[in-house]
Amino acid sequence: GYGKVSLSAMMPVLSHMGHHLYTLPTALVSNTLDYGKFYIQETTEYMRQSLKVWAELGFSFDVVSTGMILSAEQAALVSDFCEQSAKKGALVFVDPIMGDEGKLYNGVGEETVAHMRKMVAVADCIVPNYTEAAYLADMPYHEDMTEEEARALTIRLHEMGAKSVVVTSAKVDGENCVVGYDGTEGEFFRIPFDLIPVRFVGTGDIFAAVMLGRLVDGVPLQESTHRAMDAVRTMIDRNRDKEDKYLGIPIETCLEVLDE
Repeated sequence: GYGKVSLSAMMPVLSHMGHHLYTLPTALVSNTLDYGKFYIQETTEYMRQSLKVWAELGFSFDVVSTGMILSAEQAALVSDFCEQSAKKGALVFVDPIMGDEGKLYNGVGEETVAHMRKMVAVADCIVPNYTEAAYLADMPYHEDMTEEEARALTIRLHEMGAKSVVVTSAKVDGENCVVGYDGTEGEFFRIPFDLIPVRFVGTGDIFAAVMLGRLVDGVPLQESTHRAMDAVRTMIDRNRDKEDKYLGIPIETCLEVLDE
């Protein structure tokens, strides 16, 4: 719809990075939700029929990346598809979009959290924000974590099945940072950043797309995370004077950032 979020944010990034994309939209949305008024048309039946046809045609994918899921029924469809794809050797990358700032989004309930946990169990990498990570791990949400709490959170998610974990929008010991657990290296990591006091919608989607693209290209997790953070920061800084932040970042004008 109107604005650069979700697929309209991720597709230009991943296409520019040389990856071929095949989409299964969970909804049609009139505009980004920050405008306060919007219309969402769920596409659950389309998803069900598309997955059926894909199976009949024998389609397979190197990577499955998940995003916004609007109902428990959709969550069940997607988690089952992730499980089947993982058994065939696909890399499963899960962005469990459920909430922010300590609470779940409207319409997202504990049933959806339970289905997201099923996807975590088969994921090669998950990229929740801190709120989503706390819900998935069933751990308390704190405005400011200690490093010990951050470490425990990422390890809990790893123990739930995710090979690697990257948690965004975290604050640890008063410092804004991204924290994670690198399953390949078997270690916790913490990457601080300076917060630009501007809020654009869709920056999490850009982050996920850049990070996924780097991972698929064979870049190690911590470097992929760092490069995604740098790309998003540069795009935000370049567009910080745009009047309508609800539109998101005009990504197509910034794609050369990905070549650096």
